[in-house]
Amino acid sequence: MAQYHPGRVHIERTALNQNDHSYDLNIEYEAVSDPKEGRGIEFKMHGSIEGKTVDERFFLAKDQVLPSFLMLLSRKAQSYLPPSKKFENLGSPHKLYDHMFADIREKLDVKSGDPIKPEHLE
Repeated sequence: MAQYHPGRVHIERTALNQNDHSYDLNIEYEAVSDPKEGRGIEFKMHGSIEGKTVDERFFLAKDQVLPSFLMLLSRKAQSYLPPSKKFENLGSPHKLYDHMFADIREKLDVKSGDPIKPEHLE
């Protein structure tokens, strides 16, 4: 199950077999200003993965958000599973992330060709 509301995504999955994994996650996000990085998005991922409580927070600057946030959320989710289990990429099975991308673009007024800080490319 997956649901999108502006500023929030809820995804839930039940394991299909013993090699699979279950999760129930809420991903909340809001536009904020960081004194050092400027405008960006603060993310909060909370819920559970395989019965383990998840509570992750992080900030991504405007020029880092769209290319990086789903990969970073997936990596953080993977850290709650044993190495023998692979957490799927959060974005791949859910078209609702198209709405999330559009919402983030609007919240940060992201336009094609916006500059990227060189230090964010390292």
